[in-house]
Amino acid sequence: MPSPDLAVIGGGQLARMMQPPAIALGLRIRLLAEGPDVSAAQVVPDHVVGDHTDLASLRAVVADAPVVTFDHEHVPPEHLRALDAEGHACRPGPHALLFAQDKAAMRERLGELGVPCPRNAPIASRDDLEAFGFPAVLKTTRGGYDGKGVWVVRSQADADDAFAADRPLLAEELVDFRRELSALVARSPSGEMRTYPVVESRQVGGVCAEVVAPAPGLDPRLADEGRALAERIASELDVTGILAVELFETADGRLLVNELAMRPHNTGHWSIDGAETSQFENHLRAVLDLPLGGTRARTPWTVMVNVLGGDVDDLEAQRAVVLAAEPDVKVHLYGKSVKAGRKVGHVTAYGDDLDDVLARARRAGALLTSG
Repeated sequence: MPSPDLAVIGGGQLARMMQPPAIALGLRIRLLAEGPDVSAAQVVPDHVVGDHTDLASLRAVVADAPVVTFDHEHVPPEHLRALDAEGHACRPGPHALLFAQDKAAMRERLGELGVPCPRNAPIASRDDLEAFGFPAVLKTTRGGYDGKGVWVVRSQADADDAFAADRPLLAEELVDFRRELSALVARSPSGEMRTYPVVESRQVGGVCAEVVAPAPGLDPRLADEGRALAERIASELDVTGILAVELFETADGRLLVNELAMRPHNTGHWSIDGAETSQFENHLRAVLDLPLGGTRARTPWTVMVNVLGGDVDDLEAQRAVVLAAEPDVKVHLYGKSVKAGRKVGHVTAYGDDLDDVLARARRAGALLTSG
């Protein structure tokens, strides 16, 4: 096949959703996929099956690709440095990606920058945890996602599973928050930035269930602060591509940074149908140093509801039921087999009336989950 414009490491749904804007822009993607039929490999013809922890596999997929980006943050930093030294521009680079890979490093750096965060400390022993105090949230410093590797502990007994994991841990205060928000920014190597409206992210069991754009009733001062925080962090950490800054809005009206992701993010999926330029298109534009697209919402309200594996086994067959019931809702399926709790797709509704938009999106999501 012709040489790619871009290599993407990881074959999940995020890489899959990069392909439509890549086609529209006339870009060629080559993919390093975990298997021949994973989500993105189904729609990206130029793909190599391999292991992202194996340097030889990485070299095979990026061989003639000038730029490398990611579906996930799990590529070993030493491999990224090797690719960078061999002339492949990794975006984001290993110096930035570290702060999405390692929560302890992220907290330390954000603390140095004076970014508002929950009180936190590395935990090496039960004595450390006792000194930190209860209640607390324990997190593995690497590898956790969607509530995995996270424990709310109110006593030493609650921490048994966390210590049994035998992985480095970080303790954070259990924040009294009103709701969770997310601020997304796209940043190019030349420093151009575009921020999206701050959204509300609603979680169930540690997994994002739905996103409302923009966050309803958010004080304009906090909306501006959230966007400014995202831009500042992207600049200070030298992030290229999409940066998602997950935030707590506290009960006393402050913003605290919860997590960072340096790739397209679940809380930005609404932008495919609801924004002037989707997060996936702007991620491609950013990592290739193309001018960025507008990020304004197309309608007053957009709601994205995640579809998690449930009682519906045949999502493709059920798709017709959803489209008949809610013809104006957009359905996005990821080509994944259904497993309980697995993210297998999302639906998006938009319009002028928030209650109506929420109802339509939730009905469509329920039809794909429980029938």
